[in-house]
Amino acid sequence: MNHKLVTVGRVILALYFLLPGIMKFVSWDMHVALMEKHGMSMIPLLLAAAAIIEILAAIALLIERYTALVSILLALLVVVINISLHDFWNFSGVEAAHEMQNFIKNLGIFAGLLVLAGHSGEESKAKNR
Repeated sequence: MNHKLVTVGRVILALYFLLPGIMKFVSWDMHVALMEKHGMSMIPLLLAAAAIIEILAAIALLIERYTALVSILLALLVVVINISLHDFWNFSGVEAAHEMQNFIKNLGIFAGLLVLAGHSGEESKAKNR
């Protein structure tokens, strides 16, 4: 049962990154505008890098390859996105509340990725014994 739950969680996390990674290319201009609104620089490079990382990492999670490493990489990406794009402290009113909600939601995703990385590391150790 435990392995099945971890598998379901891993697949859902993979989809959480795969679909937005694809959408970054499909809705390029919308994502550029969002990044501009938050005062980011080097937008085309950063947007393409984020999309490629999300897509490739999601595929790795789906096929259960390098799960611990990929989970840590995605966790770091979530931290960068949280600080850069969900900067609720720079807004007020409804916009601040929305950004804070996304910030806190991303902390949950961050936590899930850390748990997956830790669990994957433990599984690897068990297989090598």
